[in-house]
Amino acid sequence: MKTIDSIPTSKIQRATKLVSTGAKVGVNYIKYYGDKITKTEEQAKARLNVNNATDIYDGLKQLKGSALKVAQMLSMEKSILPQAYVEKFSLAQFSVPPLSPPLVIKTFKKYFGNHPNDLFDTFNATSVNAASIGQVHIAEKNGKKLAVKIQYPGVAESIASDLAMVKPIAISMFNIKGKDSDKYFKEVENKLVEETNYILEMKQSKDIAESCSHISNLLFPNYYEDLSSERIITMDYMEGEHLSEFTAHNENQEKSNKLGQALWDFYMFQIHNLKKVHADPHPGNFLVNEKGELIALDFGCMKTIPMEFYTPYFELAIPENINNKDYFVEKLYELEILRDDDSKEEIAFFTEMFHEMLSLFTQPFHQDTFDFSDAGFFGKIAELGERYSKSTDLKKMNGNRGSKHFIYINRTFFGLYNLMFDFKAQNIKINNYLKL
Repeated sequence: MKTIDSIPTSKIQRATKLVSTGAKVGVNYIKYYGDKITKTEEQAKARLNVNNATDIYDGLKQLKGSALKVAQMLSMEKSILPQAYVEKFSLAQFSVPPLSPPLVIKTFKKYFGNHPNDLFDTFNATSVNAASIGQVHIAEKNGKKLAVKIQYPGVAESIASDLAMVKPIAISMFNIKGKDSDKYFKEVENKLVEETNYILEMKQSKDIAESCSHISNLLFPNYYEDLSSERIITMDYMEGEHLSEFTAHNENQEKSNKLGQALWDFYMFQIHNLKKVHADPHPGNFLVNEKGELIALDFGCMKTIPMEFYTPYFELAIPENINNKDYFVEKLYELEILRDDDSKEEIAFFTEMFHEMLSLFTQPFHQDTFDFSDAGFFGKIAELGERYSKSTDLKKMNGNRGSKHFIYINRTFFGLYNLMFDFKAQNIKINNYLKL
């Protein structure tokens, strides 16, 4: 894979890169209008989506950092974006062009004050895995194989300016209006700031490994504080395939069920017992080893779940509560889905919309076991998302609704459901976490 010798770090450099990307998108629209003359609308739109997704991703992968992280987050929203965007943006999860070896050495010395060969017996300056915020290198020390994650230069310093550039796109995409919409962007900004603090990630990683080490078929690396810093983190190198690589060839249903149960138990234990969850469940953060065990990585993005959100959120996972209209509406207000300044039309529309969504989305919690290989269930979720994304009534209304905590909790559940479907896991015991 082609490497990168430099990353735009100043506001002007990064803004210029986005402007040039925008110019390419403009050219794609000119091609689209030409295609409409010789092709069907569907064919023309499909080509436009592919071209735009390619050019936007190519621009973002040069910037890395927050802009690319937002693309990664959007790739998990499969019901919102066209498939061409999902496919391209999902590459941000674990496959982006890495820094060149000279830039790696320069960055390491800047962050640690030493050449990597001063700390490790061996250090490979060629990356084995590059993502949105950092990339991983293999090293050895005292006979132990290690993974060294190095943060890209300028990432932490450009978070606020990157989000300011992305904000108009997000406001348009999600139809956000109203003076208090900044709470959503602040939530994302705060989480991204946390993700660039590798000292915090080290603590979170060790805490979650200790708390969840008893869960069957689930493994974590050991972390080494003396070989880590605010921008570098060193851990055991864990052998295994990325989850998406494993699911692409696996035909062993028993292994799928075992891994799916481990993944589900891991998330339910965090959510219900710890009230703090690994809010970045994408394939690049999980490996499967030769023994068929699940390895969990990268705990930079952890979401604490306050009780004032946890309680009404999971009360709406109970069928009798969903179907009790007065109680249901009361919880929608507690979760800030319904607002005091809503019109009668907005109250009626969003009550019906969220009743339909929650009735479907909470189905796994309505039974003792669930079949996550059921394409029909996921097809209904996709159909519902697509229907509302095209709703002209929804576009007329204020999309600024819901507690700020929804951003990462919904992201967690959408990501978890997608991974469970990738495993094609069957007969998953939903409340197994109660026995852990």
